[in-house]
Amino acid sequence: MEYQFTNDKPIYLQLMDVFKAGIISGELPEGSRLESVRDLAVAAKVNPNTMQKALSELERLGLIRTERTTGRFITDDKEKIAEMKKEIAEEEISVFLEKMKKLGFDRENVIKLIGEVK
Repeated sequence: MEYQFTNDKPIYLQLMDVFKAGIISGELPEGSRLESVRDLAVAAKVNPNTMQKALSELERLGLIRTERTTGRFITDDKEKIAEMKKEIAEEEISVFLEKMKKLGFDRENVIKLIGEVK
């Protein structure tokens, strides 16, 4: 996974975004085991507490699970992954539509333009 952080939002939220993208793209396969918090933090060049916070939030969302003796795993709940994929797509589309609106395009014009793009 590639980590590139910006100053526009907290790092743990950016870490969550990286993991979400990895899950929906299949880079982090369903049911796969994650490295330790320490190893993940070293790879991302962040404080282990920051990584722990991101992983805890992902677990709260049901995207990863912890098994006491074996570690953390990506969810194997296909429905949860599909739901997250749709949610992220809707967010991205909303941002895109808002940008296009600022450029003076209405929804119908945007749809027409998309149809014309090759």
